[in-house]
Amino acid sequence: MRFDLSKVAMKLVCDIFKVKPNEEVAITYDTLSHLAVVETVASEIVRVGAKPLLLCVPAPRGVGKAADPDLPLKALSAALQNVDVWIEFNQQWLLYSSAFEAAIKNKSLRYMCLVGMDEDMFVRTLDIDLEKLTSFMKRFAQILKNAREVRITNPSGTDVRFSNHPQRPIVCDYGDASKPGIHMLPGQMSWTPIEESINGKIVFDGSIVPPLGVLKEPVTLVVKEGRIVEIVGGSQARQFKSWLKFFKHEGMFRLAHISLGLNPGARLSGNVLEDERVWGCSEWGIGYISEDLIPDKVYTDQAPSHCDGVCLNSTVLVDDRAIFVDGNLVDEELRRLLED
Repeated sequence: MRFDLSKVAMKLVCDIFKVKPNEEVAITYDTLSHLAVVETVASEIVRVGAKPLLLCVPAPRGVGKAADPDLPLKALSAALQNVDVWIEFNQQWLLYSSAFEAAIKNKSLRYMCLVGMDEDMFVRTLDIDLEKLTSFMKRFAQILKNAREVRITNPSGTDVRFSNHPQRPIVCDYGDASKPGIHMLPGQMSWTPIEESINGKIVFDGSIVPPLGVLKEPVTLVVKEGRIVEIVGGSQARQFKSWLKFFKHEGMFRLAHISLGLNPGARLSGNVLEDERVWGCSEWGIGYISEDLIPDKVYTDQAPSHCDGVCLNSTVLVDDRAIFVDGNLVDEELRRLLED
């Protein structure tokens, strides 16, 4: 066992999840996952008097619903619907799969997506000052919730505008998974704007996962009313377009959410979980839209998969109030919350 991971495992189990004695905690992973992380967290669950259930599956060929054909869905769904906590360490993620949709019907479940987590990433993205991050993100979320218009640019050419929906939540992951719901690695805010209001140009210059990983060249999306109408760039842009078209589903060309990266330990690695949290980046999800982001709406024909693209060094203007400029936090009120 990697004993140097124990401190972070304790933070995850005790501080973030606040796991209690006798709770049943499922850890899912696949044959590509990093076993040292899985085993260290399982040991910490035992130490606090709870009951771990380790569920390993062969790594599927796809993610989300594209993973369904390769998964033991009946057994996996039944198990995940009946635990108190689910920690996902899969490399090929179950998030948005049919097993995930079945699991979240359990309204008492506390789930966290920690997909593709290796040992180094486990330490650098979780061994951070969660107290300061929480104060900062809660205030930032208030500012966004009250805003009507947001504009995001970056040095590679991104220039996109959109309007916020007054009834949709700003999902704020700052490291509290003690309450039921879908939780993500700390250091990200996500929301779905009014789809038809999203217009402009999005230039991914960090990564696109799946299918590309860290980019060698920018990939530009032209977006009209929330839909990708053109993909411009070199060979990686053509590869990305082919991947989206492979699904033969119009929903794969729909923007699902905007996110902002706010984890001070994250760095560009090709792992989407970390890339989309790089400090000062903006990130767009494409395809499947999580129901918790759109409580006002029901899609009866969800996209079969989901991917995320990262725009580094973003400038974020919220009703013309500059929060970030070229990836640097410039808003004095928010800066003070991280410094105090």
